[in-house]
Amino acid sequence: MHGASAAAEPASMVPGVSPAIYGEADFRRIAGLIHAATGIVLSERKRMLAYSRLAPLVRRSGLTSFGAFLDSLEGNPQGMTEVVAALTTNHTYFHREPHHFEHFAQHLRPGLVRRSLGGEEVRIWSAGCSTGEEIWTLLMVLLGADRGEGLKIARSKLIALASDISVNALAGARAAHYPASALEALPEALRRNWCTAAQKGSEPQLAIDPAVQALVRFRELNLMGEWPMRRPFDVIFCRNVMIYFDHATKERLVERFARQLMPGGYLYIGHSERVSGPASALLDPVGPTIYRRKG
Repeated sequence: MHGASAAAEPASMVPGVSPAIYGEADFRRIAGLIHAATGIVLSERKRMLAYSRLAPLVRRSGLTSFGAFLDSLEGNPQGMTEVVAALTTNHTYFHREPHHFEHFAQHLRPGLVRRSLGGEEVRIWSAGCSTGEEIWTLLMVLLGADRGEGLKIARSKLIALASDISVNALAGARAAHYPASALEALPEALRRNWCTAAQKGSEPQLAIDPAVQALVRFRELNLMGEWPMRRPFDVIFCRNVMIYFDHATKERLVERFARQLMPGGYLYIGHSERVSGPASALLDPVGPTIYRRKG
């Protein structure tokens, strides 16, 4: 859900589903369902967006109204999964907010590499990984510009978790193939070391190196639900996800992230996001939208 967020594109009418069967009460129900399921707030200005995203599901269901479709979601987890996927979009790109990766490379990488090569386990989590650009960038920065050293690091006790609420986004992340133009923002040495040429259709593609892919465990995970992870992380990235939550939800989520970090671990959040509430007692700010777990 990294950028798994309520999208803001203008809606258009969907053939075969009349907007006349979509009313204010339907939108209120949709907004309530998505907030309860994910914590995402759909404002009134997203009303026609919700129509355009869900109308194809209504049409495919064979039901004649949004109301009937929403009724059908009760006790239907698969249906809700499809609704969540339709109402979230996954906008991200490689090397996004580069100051985070520069901080990671300068301040965290040396210690993490030393520990991993010394036999200690290093744990990293990309929460809301979307289509994978964040976790692949992070791992390429960690493995570094020296491929020989990077392969040694890749064979160490390095565990990377990438989670998202969207099964469609996770499928794209697992595929690990991207248009070559999408990776131009990466430092050339990282692109040369950790990407390989691939062909998919007419556009040149790059695939993430198998040594990098092997490090990642992908998991479908709703951040509002239970977290199965029991051991703490050294690093958590959760960027540009919380801007779509209400204030109380943000504060609860950041506190959970803080408690999921080992003492001295780092949390990176989006450029317009802030830490407040109970988490403030657990985290010290150490850079722009970068926080370190106390203790």
